[in-house]
Amino acid sequence: MPLTPGLRKFSLTVHVSASMGWLGAVAAFLALAVTGVTSADVQTVRAISIALEPLTRWVIVPLALASLLSGVVQAHGRVA
Repeated sequence: MPLTPGLRKFSLTVHVSASMGWLGAVAAFLALAVTGVTSADVQTVRAISIALEPLTRWVIVPLALASLLSGVVQAHGRVA
């Protein structure tokens, strides 16, 4: 079932927003991880270690799934 033009634009907006958010969250994760690995301060390493788990669980994974699902909607919406 092809998507209407309005629904196609909306799903594309959701897909691009989720994908860019996902990439930004992964970049933040990598910056924190590199800081944690290279830091000699124990408190900094512990704080980063505590921060990475919720960042992964509540930001990276949901945005990755939203990107995947909205991409599937985009792909199936183009089939006539």
